[in-house]
Amino acid sequence: MQLIRTVSFPEPQLLADLSPLPEGLTGVVWDMQGAPDEAHGSIDGVILPYLNAGAVLANLNKVADLKFVQTQSTGFDGVREAAGPGAAVANASGVHAAATAELAVGLILAKLRGIDQAVRDQQTENWAPQRRQSLADRRVLLLGIGGIGQELARRLEPFEVTLTRVGSTARTDDQGQVHSSADLETLARSHDILVSVLPLNDHTHHLVGTKVLAALPDGALVVNVGRGPVVDTDALTAEVVSGRLQCALDVMDPEPLPKGHPLWSTDNALITPHVGGNASAFEPRILKLLKHQLHALAAGETPANLVQQGPFEQVPSRQGQSA
Repeated sequence: MQLIRTVSFPEPQLLADLSPLPEGLTGVVWDMQGAPDEAHGSIDGVILPYLNAGAVLANLNKVADLKFVQTQSTGFDGVREAAGPGAAVANASGVHAAATAELAVGLILAKLRGIDQAVRDQQTENWAPQRRQSLADRRVLLLGIGGIGQELARRLEPFEVTLTRVGSTARTDDQGQVHSSADLETLARSHDILVSVLPLNDHTHHLVGTKVLAALPDGALVVNVGRGPVVDTDALTAEVVSGRLQCALDVMDPEPLPKGHPLWSTDNALITPHVGGNASAFEPRILKLLKHQLHALAAGETPANLVQQGPFEQVPSRQGQSA
C-alpha cells in the first residue's frame, strides 16, 4: 500500500533534478521557512534541506499528516523528535562517507606536516623549514566503524599506519578486531592520533572527555569529523591551549565556534567549518539515494536508511539500496 503521495523538496533545483517523479508521487517545493503553502495540498513526505536543516526542524509540526522525513545528512540530531513518533525518518547514510573520509585524511596530513603553519608563514613571507611528523608509522585510534569509518580505514591503509578500530562493543568482523568503547581510555595511552567519525547519541556524548584526552600521549592529534559533542570541547580546549595536544576539527560543540573562543587563536588547532560531506561527491550520491527512496515510496515499500520506522513498521523493504 502506498503511504506517501506528496513529497516536499527544499528547493526547486532538487525537484527538477529528480523529475519526472515515479508514478503516483507528486512533488512540491517547500523551503520550510514557515508553514507550507495551502496550495500544495496535503504533504505527507518531506526532504530536509542539506544546509542548516536544524534551523527549520520545528516547522515539521506544521505538516498535519507527516509520515516520512528524509535528511540529506548522515546525522539526524533532533529530527526524530521534531518529526514525532508517528513519522518515519531516514538519513543519508553512505552519501557522505567518501568525502568525509577524504577530509579526515587531509586534516591529519595538514596538521602532522605543518601545512597550516606553512600557510601562516606564507602570509608573512617567512621561510621556516622544520622536521615534522609523518603519517607513516603513526598509531591511529579510529572511533566508528560505519560507512565513514570503513572509507577512512581504506584510505589510511596505504599510509602504513597501525590502525585500531573502536565500536560500541568488542567483536570481530571481516576487517579484523573491533575494540569496545569501554576500553577507550586504555587504548588512548598507546596511540598518536585519535579520529572520531561517531554519530551522536546518549552513549557517544562526551565519549572523548577529560580522562580519554588525558590518557593520550603528549603531542597526540585529536581529529573529529563525526559529531561535535562526541568530544568534550572544554576538556579538549584545555589540552590544546596548554600545548600538550593538537586538534583538527571539522565539527565542534557549539557550532559555529563562537568568536573569541581560544581554539580560534591557538596554533595547535586546525578548524574547518563542518564541510566534511559538502564536496563534489555529494550531488551524484544524494540524487542516487533520493531516486531510490522515491521509487520505494511510490511502490509502497520501505525506504532505505530508516532510523525511525514510523508507519513502515510492517511494510516490506525495497531490495538493492542504491546509496
